[in-house]
Amino acid sequence: MTSTFSPPQQDQISNQELPINNNPTASINRNKSSKKITLIPLIFLIYFEVAGGPYGEEPSVQAAGPLLAILGFLVFPFIWSIPEALITSELSTAFPGNGGFVIWADRAFGPFWGSLMGTWKFLSNVVNIAAFPALGIDYLKKLFPIFSSGLPRYLAILLSTFVLSFVNFTGLTIVGYAAVVLGIISLAPFILMSLIAIPKIHPHRWISLGQKDVKKDWNLYFNTLFWNLNFWDNVSTMAGEVEKPQKTFPLALFCAVIFTCLGYIIPLVAVTGSISVDQSLWEAGFMADAAQIISGKWLKVWIEIGAVLSTVGLFEAQLSSSAYQIEGMAQMGFLPKFFSLRSKWFNTPWVGILFSTAIILAVSHMNYTDIISAANFLYSLGMILEYLSFLWLRRKFPTMKRPYRVPFRLPALVVICLVPSVFLVFLMAIATKTIYLMCGLMTVGGILWYFLMKLCKSKKWLKFSDGYAEEESSQ
Repeated sequence: MTSTFSPPQQDQISNQELPINNNPTASINRNKSSKKITLIPLIFLIYFEVAGGPYGEEPSVQAAGPLLAILGFLVFPFIWSIPEALITSELSTAFPGNGGFVIWADRAFGPFWGSLMGTWKFLSNVVNIAAFPALGIDYLKKLFPIFSSGLPRYLAILLSTFVLSFVNFTGLTIVGYAAVVLGIISLAPFILMSLIAIPKIHPHRWISLGQKDVKKDWNLYFNTLFWNLNFWDNVSTMAGEVEKPQKTFPLALFCAVIFTCLGYIIPLVAVTGSISVDQSLWEAGFMADAAQIISGKWLKVWIEIGAVLSTVGLFEAQLSSSAYQIEGMAQMGFLPKFFSLRSKWFNTPWVGILFSTAIILAVSHMNYTDIISAANFLYSLGMILEYLSFLWLRRKFPTMKRPYRVPFRLPALVVICLVPSVFLVFLMAIATKTIYLMCGLMTVGGILWYFLMKLCKSKKWLKFSDGYAEEESSQ
């Protein structure tokens, strides 16, 4: 069996500068009626795809003590964040279309793997997004205890999800500039806290491995590092919405990596060096309590407000990524054409936004730890496939035009991809049985979905795009 999904021959693809243009007429119309994302908003969108501030790094100290937490946020970017950002830069500029990693897997290995990549990455993203309204309410309940539990908490999560989804509906340009404002406001109190903490720092506290009677929780430690420093490739699903992506993407990713890493390590070093408290207190949200110890309640309130705003930015950036992925998959023919519809008012993929929001609400009742672990597991599966796609595309199409090219030959790239892949395998190996079951069922569902879509195409039960992805045909 062969497929018209399959990668073009080498002599065809090597001469293509912009290989992806799923629907030229629609693209022209969109360009006339909508603004493209520029460099500064893109930097902050990437920042909120990945981090949104140092609000979730506290459990690393709880799990393994100050020294390993600091080393984790110093070393992990080099073995994970930087390689992922480099690969995203190369592939996003080589295939600048909405769909991102789905396009890469499809071009490398064919439609089945492209579809499965879409399933893994989409589900990992929407499961991850489900954590943000709950996380924001967890900070908000410190100011308003009524949101601690019961019906008020449930309604607050439900209402915030609907409101934030509507904001996303109004357009990516608005979301991008909102991300800039939210990023500045949410980071400002941490910069201030770190400066105030300098005279109180005792360097010997940095080398502590934690309290002697506290057992290391490696599952929590590695999941915390991974959750706080992953999702660099999410922005690739919006490549078709970026102004001059060949130039803008690499620079934006470079700036976002530096911005994100400094945003984590500086407050962590400041707080671990300036205060000494029971290790068990270092749970999500402790940075606000630390601010009160260092400076007073006024800074604690500011950080709590910043945390709520940060979850807004995280929600918006990642929902945009999911919605444009859905649109891209529909343009490629992996999903019915209906999923590529855009709003006439705001020119946004409203079906993708609505579909993503429905799944977010469906999983929002999950335990916070399970949400993180499930998102990490699914994302790990997708990332291993992404690394393989990157290496295979380099080997199979060495002369393909790449506006940005990772400056290493294939053997070195294998090593660069192998190191984080080993970590991904380890992360999946330490998952709980519940996570194995949950992610296994989602994977089986994704496989069945692919064959269901093939059946719908062959029987012509639904309309599919005539873009890049077509039906399979016999050889």
